[in-house]
Amino acid sequence: MATETLAVLKNLVPNGFEITFSQSNDRAEHLRMLETAEYIFVGASTIDADLIHSAPHLKMIQKWGIGVERIDLEAARKQGIMVAITNGANSLPVAEHTIMLMLACLRRLPLAHNSLVQGQWIAPKLRTICNQLEGKTVGLFGFGNIAQGVAKRLAGFDVRILYHSRHPVDAQIERDLKVTRVDLETLLTQSDILSLHATLNASNKNVIDASALQKMKSSAIVINTARGALVDELALVDALQSGRLRGAGLDTFCIEPLQKDHPLLHLDQVVLTPHSGASVNEVVAKIGTHAMNNMQRFEQGLPLDPADIIVKP
Repeated sequence: MATETLAVLKNLVPNGFEITFSQSNDRAEHLRMLETAEYIFVGASTIDADLIHSAPHLKMIQKWGIGVERIDLEAARKQGIMVAITNGANSLPVAEHTIMLMLACLRRLPLAHNSLVQGQWIAPKLRTICNQLEGKTVGLFGFGNIAQGVAKRLAGFDVRILYHSRHPVDAQIERDLKVTRVDLETLLTQSDILSLHATLNASNKNVIDASALQKMKSSAIVINTARGALVDELALVDALQSGRLRGAGLDTFCIEPLQKDHPLLHLDQVVLTPHSGASVNEVVAKIGTHAMNNMQRFEQGLPLDPADIIVKP
């Protein structure tokens, strides 16, 4: 984390707690820290069974954000370790980021920017390859806090919104957000923009594979601000290179940081950001406060918000 972020977090530490920051992804350093740690506050690092077993005083693992696929939940459960998230704390900036990627793809922002930097004026060409958001069908895969935030922010663009989720939301929410629940097949075939907002699990890994991409419109765009492994990246690259898919806006990748020779880096119909959907200054204190409050409440024996609890000891 940036120095400025660490400074904010230090100021949020509750009375009776001490915080130590890892300076690297070095496993030996993590093992040393866990010899005395009672709480783990984790961002993108992996917390596997060996690390959990190496922490004899561990009481709780608190996640920055909501994705827990890098935490061995079964190991935590067996050890009686609480695992909690900061549910909803970063949903609004990710929703905004999603809208940004949609517009940037439709308006071919990388091509427009790079051509201008290179001394070219390609306004006539852009007129033939850019499109507006109005009138499009937007499909949301997953419909939690972030996806609902996207739907709310799309209200002014006059679009049709579909969503696919294992469980329907309340009918009043559907009416308020003007969304329609559909099966996956319909979502794939009808979406002009497919935006991914599901948490990653064994059942949806590579859900957007070659077969799924084949069902989509050739004019469609894929947006992913959730988890990279929801998408088969090689199949996505093939679809983009062959023209079976128009574009993609990606904030998450199967391997992060993105490899320097990744073929996605050489496609001008693709907009890439470094898993920064939630990276806005306004939410640092919000997430930090949420997480610290969870740890303090757990230490005091007070209940946590059920929406934050992933593993209960």
